[in-house]
Amino acid sequence: MEAENRHDFDATIGTFEHPRYEIVPTGDVYDGEAAVRRYYEETRAAFPDQRNELIALHHADDAVIVEFDLLGTHLGPLRGVPPTGRDFRTRMTAFFFFFDGERISCERVYFDQVSILTQLGLVPARSRHDRRRASSAPLVNTPITSP
Repeated sequence: MEAENRHDFDATIGTFEHPRYEIVPTGDVYDGEAAVRRYYEETRAAFPDQRNELIALHHADDAVIVEFDLLGTHLGPLRGVPPTGRDFRTRMTAFFFFFDGERISCERVYFDQVSILTQLGLVPARSRHDRRRASSAPLVNTPITSP
């Protein structure tokens, strides 16, 4: 994660047996080195100061689970959405799986994408009353969630 903060993606890629990112809230899967590097290019073009702040590490038999805050400023286009210039911070959880040895086989990431979209001003903020009444309806066909 520190290598990602430094934008040292060669070092990050080197921690994988086979690079694979699964971004659960968007349904995106980046499988293979070229795809993972494309993910880095796209996200860092949109958020050049993207970084993470570690909160906690947890260990399992075949995984390391990391809780962290992801931060960044929307300074470039993201999936056709022009930059807003706004900052975001959101709590995330990443599972780093070790299926075939000592290097990472897959990173699977979970986060609340509505929180990020709200902070970027791309969806309206809901009142406390609205949040209590709202169901967990999926975010449908926004430029951020549509492939």
